[in-house]
Amino acid sequence: MTDGSSAHSADDLLELMPFSRALGMQLEVALPVEVTGRLDWSPERCTANGVMHGGALMAFADTLGAVCAHLNLPAGATTSTIESKTNFFRAVRAGHVRGTAVPLHSGRTTIVVHTELRDAAERLVALTIQTQAVVRPET
Repeated sequence: MTDGSSAHSADDLLELMPFSRALGMQLEVALPVEVTGRLDWSPERCTANGVMHGGALMAFADTLGAVCAHLNLPAGATTSTIESKTNFFRAVRAGHVRGTAVPLHSGRTTIVVHTELRDAAERLVALTIQTQAVVRPET
């Protein structure tokens, strides 16, 4: 991600991560206190039996968390995921997944983000907690 002091629209933030566009992710809200987005079900995002692939869900959660961390960076810093843990609770076989990421901790060296993924019926699909490094420029 780029310098946290820069103002970006939701579309600009996704453009910083081309993989998110390739997966079809959409950002709806991008604020330091909350980032929300949507990932639609489609056959190319599935594993066996038409179930949305866990890797697609994890990539979606990671993207929302990275945007949240980016929006909480000090001026001049960048970020990178250093740890991510996802629990899966139910399969997604149709519709879409909506994700919400909120910062739990914004410190000098790390930012911890909590991301919930919910299906179209608002049922919890997955929960991700990730730690992002705050990388300051070398002086």
